[in-house]
Amino acid sequence: MPKSTGVRAAQRAATISRILAAAREEFARHGPAATVRSIARRAHVDPSLVMQYFTSKDALFMAATAVSEGESEQHLRDVLAAKLDEPPPETMALFRSMLTSPTAAEAVREFLNERIANLARDDPRPDAELTAALTVSTFLGLTVARHFLHLDAFEHATKQDVERVASQWLNLPATPEASAETTGNDHRPPAPGSTGRRARQSTKITKNRKSSAD
Repeated sequence: MPKSTGVRAAQRAATISRILAAAREEFARHGPAATVRSIARRAHVDPSLVMQYFTSKDALFMAATAVSEGESEQHLRDVLAAKLDEPPPETMALFRSMLTSPTAAEAVREFLNERIANLARDDPRPDAELTAALTVSTFLGLTVARHFLHLDAFEHATKQDVERVASQWLNLPATPEASAETTGNDHRPPAPGSTGRRARQSTKITKNRKSSAD
């Protein structure tokens, strides 16, 4: 292969990789409201080049959100991290209108169905699609509860706290940082009410022993 051809192939691969990385970021932050123009701007390329490589936004979405074998855990971590940040205004507007606008609802439905299909593709279990749907629904609920309803629990928790607990709920292996944090919290204060329960249990045991002795 001539050197110039090899250089061009490497440049093409690098450009495609940059476009895909930009698309993942835009789709994670904006959902179906992401545009080819915004993706091209993030990738520092012309929008026509994006279309040249991927032909349509739908095709780009499929390529950008495809989960390769063995990468589902990292994919879920990336999505979780993105959902904990406040969505941009256009995404907030789309989510607000999805319950009243059929067009917005269809856009969100198509977007989530694609994410379910991509996530299920890496799961060999017979109920993979349903499992993926429940996972995606969890992320949707997290977005609504944290950024729209502002539930008290989320308001009082840090992003790191929510990410740690959500990772446990999703059965994702703990990261080294989370493991270190958990180890450092071995002497956390008891849960509310637990001290009282232990005291009552201790009193009851003492009374039982006294009765036996009598």
